[in-house]
Formats: sequence, C-alpha cells, structure tokens
Amino acid sequence: MNTPIDSPLILLLSVLVLALAGLALVSYRRRERDHRSFRQELEAREQQLRLALWASGELYWQYDMRTQHLERIRIVADADNDLAVRLDQDRDTQIHPDDLPRVLDALRAHLRDDTAMLQTELRFRGEGDDWAWMRAHGRTIQRDADGRATLVAGTARNIDALRELEGQNEIAIEVMRNMAESVCVLDSDFMFVAVNLAFSRMSGYEEQEVIGKDASLLNGRQHEPEFHAAAREAMRSQDHWTGEMWQRRKDGVDFLCAMQCTTIEDPQTHQRRYVIVASDITERRRLEHELRFLANFDPLTNLPNRAQLSDRLERAITQARQCDARIGLLFLDLDNFKDVNDTLGHAIGDRVLRAAARRLLEAVGPEHTVARIGGDEFTILLENINTVEDADRYAQRIIEAFETPLLPDERYEFTISPSVGISLFPDHAQTASDLLKHADTAMYQAKATGKRTFVRYAEAMDNDIRQRANLITALRRVLERDELQLVYQPQVNLRNGRIGSVEALLRWNSPEFGLILPGQFIPLAEESGLIVPIGEWVLAEACRTLAAWRRAGIDPRLVMAINVSALQLLRSDLAGSVQRALVGNDLPASVLELELTESVLMSNAELARERLRAFRRMGISIAVDDFGTGYSSLAYLHRLPINTLKIDKAFIDGLASNEDSEDTTITTTIIAMARTLGLQVVAEGVETPEQLAFLEQHACDLAQGFWISRPLPAEACLRFLRGDPVPAPVDIGPLDPDPTPA
Repeated sequence: MNTPIDSPLILLLSVLVLALAGLALVSYRRRERDHRSFRQELEAREQQLRLALWASGELYWQYDMRTQHLERIRIVADADNDLAVRLDQDRDTQIHPDDLPRVLDALRAHLRDDTAMLQTELRFRGEGDDWAWMRAHGRTIQRDADGRATLVAGTARNIDALRELEGQNEIAIEVMRNMAESVCVLDSDFMFVAVNLAFSRMSGYEEQEVIGKDASLLNGRQHEPEFHAAAREAMRSQDHWTGEMWQRRKDGVDFLCAMQCTTIEDPQTHQRRYVIVASDITERRRLEHELRFLANFDPLTNLPNRAQLSDRLERAITQARQCDARIGLLFLDLDNFKDVNDTLGHAIGDRVLRAAARRLLEAVGPEHTVARIGGDEFTILLENINTVEDADRYAQRIIEAFETPLLPDERYEFTISPSVGISLFPDHAQTASDLLKHADTAMYQAKATGKRTFVRYAEAMDNDIRQRANLITALRRVLERDELQLVYQPQVNLRNGRIGSVEALLRWNSPEFGLILPGQFIPLAEESGLIVPIGEWVLAEACRTLAAWRRAGIDPRLVMAINVSALQLLRSDLAGSVQRALVGNDLPASVLELELTESVLMSNAELARERLRAFRRMGISIAVDDFGTGYSSLAYLHRLPINTLKIDKAFIDGLASNEDSEDTTITTTIIAMARTLGLQVVAEGVETPEQLAFLEQHACDLAQGFWISRPLPAEACLRFLRGDPVPAPVDIGPLDPDPTPA
C-alpha cells in the first residue's frame, strides 16, 4: 500500500517520463526529418551531378595510386531516358601506348607539384575497342599521413569531333599560310586579324607589324581617299566584292592588287570578318600594257603602227564626213635607206629611223598623226585641212626638214631625203584602205621622178603601178627566158687614139613589153633583189665575150668595164663571182674594171673601202661612175682604192670650147683633181667634136659617147675594135644616162 507521500512523486516521475519520451519522439522525428531532407538534398545534388556529367558529355574518373585501379563513372540514359550511373573499374588503364608516356610525364609533374592541375589529351579505348580522344583534367584529392598522393580524380570528355575540327582548322591555317596569293583577315573595323606568308612577301610587312593595325596602312598613293572609302563601303554592303586597288609596300613602292573579299562570321564571337585574297598584278598589267602598245605602236620609234593608223584614219574619215571636211594622208619613204642597213648594219639603221621619226614629229607638229608602217615607210595623217595645197605645204615642209643632216648619235650624221606621196579625202578615196593605197602609189611616183620630192595622187598612176608590177613579174623570169643582152660602148684613149676599154651595158628585150631601158628595170631589179643573179649573169657574159675577142686577136690590153650595184658590192659574194668569171674564161684580173656610182661608195665608205681593197689585191681596177653628181668629198675620196673617175654626162653636155660655164669649170676641176690624185679620167656622153676637143685640150684620158661609137652588140663591137666597117646600128636603145649596174 502506497503512502500518500509516494503518490505525488510517482505522478511527477510519470509526467517527467512522458515529457522525456515526448521530447525524444520530437527529437527523433526532427532528426528523421532532417535526415530525410539531407538525403533528398543529397539525391538532388547527385541528380544534378548526373545531369551535369550527362549534359556535358564528361565522365568522372579517379585513380588509386596504391592499387593502380582506375575507376570511371559515366552517366548514360536508358531506354526510358532515365539517367543511370555506369561504373567501370580496371587495372588496365586502356590508354593508347603512344600516348601513355606523355600522360605519365604529366602525372609525375602534377605529383611533384610542378603543375596545380593535371591536364592532358590522350586516346582511350572505348566501347567496341575503338580509340577515342579524351581531354582529361584532375588533381590530387587524397594523401596519406606522409603527404604522398594516394588518390587522383577529375573529369574527362570525348574530343574526337573537336580534334577533327581543330585538324581542319590547322589544315585551313596551313593552306592559308602556304597559299601563293596574299591572304589577310580583317575585323569589322578593318583591322588586321591574321595574315599569311604571301602577304608578308608581297607587302614587306611581317605579321607582328600589322596585326591590330588599320588596313589603310597599305593604301597606295594612286587613289584618292574617296576611292578607299567607297571600297570599304562596298565590302560592308556585299557578301562578296572584287576589284583592283593600288597598294603600298613597306618600302614605299606602289603595286597593283587584284582583290577578292568574302564576308564571314566568326564562329566563336559571331562578329563580322573580311577575308581578302590578293595578287600582285603589277607585272601582268605591265605586260598587258606592253602587248597593247605592241599591237598599236611601233616599238622602235614609239609611233603608231599600221593598225593604229588604220583606226585613226577610219575615225578621221567618219568625222570628216560628218563635218564635210577634208583630210590628207602623206606616205613617206626614205630614199636609199637600205644602203644604211646594208653598209652600217641594222643597229645604226634603227638609230637613223628613230632620228627620222623625231624629225617628222617636229615638222608636222603634235596635232597630226605620224605613224611608222614598216621599214623606212612613214605616214602622216593631216586632219581638218582646208585645201589640197595645205597637204602640199606639209609635204614640202617635211622635205625641207630633212635637208639638215640626221644625227642618230655622236659618231654619224646622215643626209637622207624623203619621197612623199599624197592622197586626199574625199578627193581621191572614200575609205581608209584606198586612201593609204593611193598615197603609196603617189610615193612610188615621186621616187620614179627623181626622189626628194612629193607627188599628189592621180588616177593615171594606177596604170603605172600595174605596169611596174607586171615588169617585176617578167623580170623574175628574164634569165631563164634568155631575154637579157649586153651591148658594148668603146672608150677611146685621147692621147693615142686607141680603144683602151669597153663598157658593158645591159639591155632587156621583152617579148611582152618590147625594149625596156635600164633606167626602167634596173631600179626594179635592185628593189626586188633580182639584181644579184642578173649581175652575176652580166659578169659571166662580159668575161665570156672578152675572152672570145681575145681569141679573135684584139689587143689583149683591152679592159672590160662592168657596172656593179650596191647590193652586189655589199650583200653578195661579188669577189667570188668575179674570181669564177675570170678563171672560167682564162682572163687576167688586169682586164677587168668594176664601175660603182659615187653614191654607192660614199653611203658606207668604210665598208666599201674594205671590199674594194680585196679587188685591188686581185689586180682589178675600180672606177667611180657619174662622178660629180653625188656628195663625196675629195678629201675622203683619195682614201678609197680607186683607179678611175668618170665625169657624168650632165657636165659634158654643157661644155663649149669658146665660152666659160659652170660645167666647164666643174669638168676642168675634176680633171685637175684626178691628175693630182693619180687617177685616170673618163668623160661620158661625148656627142660633139667640140666636146671632144675640149677634153683633149684639158688632158682628159678617155672619152666615151655617141661621137666615138654607139653601144654595139658583141659582133659589131668586135668589128669596130678591129677597124672593120660597122653596119648601121641596130635599134638597141640609147646610151643609158642612168647608172647601169650589172
């Protein structure tokens, strides 16, 4: 039985027990709630970690340094897209053998505290035994009591796609670096972002000198600032832009660039970039300019050529039709210019042509077109002339301009005369080709009338041109048709009256055109080059005739004089031809005399002297024909190895025994000069007894002309030499007043 005092105590204890039980229950429930909340938070964090690893594509790894076990944790989605943890443990690290040394080196460096974090790239064997590139990061997370690392952990992710992209980028960078074209990348403000080696070679700037600088660093001085501003605006507004722009190298030299600009977007920053591919086309443009120049201008004189002249002439005719105006075309040829090339060479000839071009430009002025259309042929296009006489005045001005010697360099001076033909629009032709053809025709007519003159075109000249062309065609077959003939004109010795020499003169009797005088066909033969084979025929025929005369008993001292042209002397093996003709006919060299005109000898005296010395060494005499009509000086003439001077018929015609005249003065002066130089003198064209008496009185050596004998065929000349009667002369044409080279 409980006492009353125990009842309150028991009650109190019961209440206390209940209170403690309640507190314990509350505490338990709180702890349970906290534990549940912690687990939920931990599960949420674990889920977040799973999501992070899954979303990033990374895996978690840890490497136990003591057991050398590698643990890998990756998050994979199952069929229900629930994220599951996949744990792999392997003592074999599955690292590619080629990468393992590099990975171990990186790990050792981290363990030595050389690096705060382990970072490396390696190939790791994945599912299906395929190697996958991984980029791993980690650090030490656990050490033992001695401070040695026992556990290293971190994350890794597959970088196969990144490696492929980086490889492509490296290839692209390498391609850009090694491209032959200059490549530069500019940002949206046209600042340099990247350049390649070709850019440095082209501009002279190294990469570090331009990166971050404005592209205006290369702006050339050939463009105004507005041009560069417009080019930038075009690049901003277009995805693609092409153009040409002058740029300036580091050394300050401008060069022309062909540019292609492409706008791209930076994949990382999404900012606008300009990729500019450029090529230096300065040399290409220069070559194109030269080709255009060569197509339209003569490279020797820098004058317009035939093509450019045709274009200008067409435009001038069109404008003249519209304005009812007149234009003139002058066709000019330099007389005897081929002698310069033949004697002094083409280098000197080119200098003469350049000097002639400058002289023409000075003569006609810059308002008219001077063109060179080939060789020594020039044309002058006169626009907006009022009358035909205006063209005549320009032609005369040109002729007078060439009276002053040309000075191609300090060593030479040349006096060369032009022959000028004139045609007019609309007077003579309506088209450019006809205008040029008619001017050419008139020029040949000017040459035929004596050179150093001008002739205006007339329709009758076309017949002359056709006749000339027909003669050249026939002349090409003259030897095979045996149409040539030699006639011989004796020369009398005025001291003893004996026939001392005979000159061989060439005649052409054509079945088509009849008897053609040497003055007509010899110039054509020289222009066409046919004079060389014709001259060889004359030399052989004259020597054959002389040999026949010697066998017939004429004086063996008789000399045969044969004319020689410039082409024979300077451009053929004349010495060989002479030697063959003498040997083939068993003739001594002393019976042969070669006659050359004064102009031939003086056109290139040095070369002529060299060639003539060879004949003198052979024992052959040299005569200067038509002396007094050229431009030689007596001071220079004695330096040539010549034996005889022949006074031109033009001076003999004026001789009078009872009165003084200019011709008598010239003739007596020539005889006296020849006597001083020890030369023999022959007077050509003696046709009266008074002329013969004058020559005898003034001690001339030989005389030749109709008064002594007309030119005779070989048989008739032989009878004349024997003193036999000579029948009436056959009509073989008059003695040619012009030189008759053979």
